Amino acid sequence: MSQRFTVEVPAPTRQFAVRLSATRRGARLARLLTERQLDDWGEPYEAAAQVVAELASNAVLHGRVPGRDFRLVLELRPGRTLRVEVTDARGDRVPCLPDPMEEDAEGGRGMAVVQAYSDRWGVSGAPAGAKTVWAELALGPV
Repeated sequence: MSQRFTVEVPAPTRQFAVRLSATRRGARLARLLTERQLDDWGEPYEAAAQVVAELASNAVLHGRVPGRDFRLVLELRPGRTLRVEVTDARGDRVPCLPDPMEEDAEGGRGMAVVQAYSDRWGVSGAPAGAKTVWAELALGPV
């Protein structure tokens, strides 16, 4: 009597990475490239595009150092989790959520958008005094 074994092989991780100029044009391009890449992978891109737009905008507005670019990484992991990473040159300027009690706060609203669209987000250090702001989004069933 022979036995049959079934082995489940997880889907490979897909990754896209690009360096972009720390300008408004670079931030717009980050969103466009996200939409196109996820569309090429056959995945929904609306939520991810919003997250990338906010993170790239923050990289340009708050993380810019003249002469240095920012980096966008999209990583589609098994289980249909998309990890978005934006690395900029200013590790000393860490994003935070606005205080809900301060309605007239000058910043932080973009990170509220990131939090609304993502399952979790955070900040980690990167080489040369830089930082990576990341967000993970569950893309849902196929």
